[in-house]
Amino acid sequence: MNTLDQLSIGEKIKVKSIEKDSAVKRKLLDMGITPGVELKVTGKAPFGDPLEILVRGYKLTLRKDEAKVISGE
Repeated sequence: MNTLDQLSIGEKIKVKSIEKDSAVKRKLLDMGITPGVELKVTGKAPFGDPLEILVRGYKLTLRKDEAKVISGE
């Protein structure tokens, strides 16, 4: 199982879970990142943090530590 922070630009992931003990879980769920949703990495900063993703038709920027808690297939 991959985590969102491991993907390269252009790759997609279908959200399987978000770490249950994560401090940002509620924030991610409120932004529409829920199990079953497809995420696509559309850009990364030069050192990989933050990264830009496409979720439900809008672009969102996440820090690498936030992306690490999102796992998928």
